[in-house]
Amino acid sequence: MTDFLLKGFEVELFTGFTSGKHFGVSEDVTREFPDFVKEPDRRNLEYITEPSLEYSILGESLLAPRRRLRSWLANRNLTILPGSTLSLGDSKIFERSDPLSKYHDFIELNYGTDVVTTSVHINLGIDDLTHLFSALRLVRCEAALFLAISASSPFLDGSITGSHSQRWIQFPTTPKNVPLFFNHQQYVRWIEEQLKKGSMHNERHLWTSVRPNGPKRPYELNRLELRICDLITDCDLLLAVTALLELRVISLLNNPTLFDPLSASQLALEDLPALSDMNEKAAAQYSLDADLHHWIDGKKIGCREWINQLLDQVSPLAKEMKMDKLLSPIYEVLEGGNQSLKWLKSYSEGKSLQVVLKETINEMENEEALSLKKSQSFR
Repeated sequence: MTDFLLKGFEVELFTGFTSGKHFGVSEDVTREFPDFVKEPDRRNLEYITEPSLEYSILGESLLAPRRRLRSWLANRNLTILPGSTLSLGDSKIFERSDPLSKYHDFIELNYGTDVVTTSVHINLGIDDLTHLFSALRLVRCEAALFLAISASSPFLDGSITGSHSQRWIQFPTTPKNVPLFFNHQQYVRWIEEQLKKGSMHNERHLWTSVRPNGPKRPYELNRLELRICDLITDCDLLLAVTALLELRVISLLNNPTLFDPLSASQLALEDLPALSDMNEKAAAQYSLDADLHHWIDGKKIGCREWINQLLDQVSPLAKEMKMDKLLSPIYEVLEGGNQSLKWLKSYSEGKSLQVVLKETINEMENEEALSLKKSQSFR
C-alpha cells in the first residue's frame, strides 16, 4: 500500500498582547468566525482544517485561518501567541468562555487551568478497523517521539518550569490506565465500562496521546488522532511531523508483522502502555535529550537516536512517495533543537521571556505573510 492517507488538523491557539501576555477573546472570535471553536477558558480557541490527501493544500489550510484571525486581532492590538502553556499568564485563574455551559462547569471543577493549553491534533484517515487499531498500537508506543520534536512549553506564569513540555506534564491524561486495544470490539466494551464507572464523562473524555476518532465514537470510527504534540507554529515542521507519522503508519499497513507491537514486540502487550506512559513523561521533561525505552525489547535508547532510526526506516518509502523533502525540518530540529530548546537557550543567553516570545510571534507573522505572497504569485 502506497496511497496517501487523508490528513487533517485540530489547532488550538492562545490570544494576547504582543508582549506575550495572554488575553482572552474567544467569545468574540467565534461570533465573527464560525469555523473557530471556543475552549472552556476564553484565552484559547480552536480551528479545524478540512481533510486532504495533498500536503500542498494542507499548508494553506493551516495558515489561512491564522491570517484571518491575526488581522482581526491586530485591529484590537492583540495577536496570536506561541507556546502551549500560559507562558506569561496567570494559571491561578480560570477565565470561563461560557459561564452557562454545564460541560465547562465540569472542566473547571475537575481540572482547572491544567487544561488551559494549546496543541495540534493530527488526524489520519483509516477506514479499515483492523488497520486502525494496528496503527493505534504502533503510534501509542512511539508517541513520545512526536512530543519530543514538538515540545514548545518550557514556561508557565512567567517562569521556567524545568520541563520542555509543561503542557504534557500538567495535562490530565484520562482515564489513568488505557490499554493497547486488540480490536474494535474490545475498545467499545472498554469505553462502555468507563462511562458506566464514571471514569469518563462522555465518549470524548478519552484524553490520551493517541485515540481513535470518527463520526460516532466509539461505534463508528474512521481515523487515528495523535493528540500528544505541543503547538507547532512552524507550518513546514508540522507538515514534516505529519509526513513522518503518515509514513510510519503506511509502513505498518504494508508490513504489519514487522511494525505492529502485537506481533513485533518482545514484551507482553499488557506491559506496553506503562512503558509508553513512562516514555511520554521522559519526553515531556527532557524532549530530545530524554532517555527512552524501545517498545521492541524494552532497552534504553536516546530520543534523538530513536527518531533517526525512524527516519532511516521510512526513507525508502519517502523517496518512493516523493515525500523525502517534506521531512527536512525534522533533521533541522534534531540538529538545532525544538522550540523549547531554542527558547531556553535564548533565555540562558540573557533574553527575557517577553523578548523570546516576541521573536516567535514575529516569525509566525512572517511565515503567514510569505505563504500568502507565494500563493498569490501562482495565480
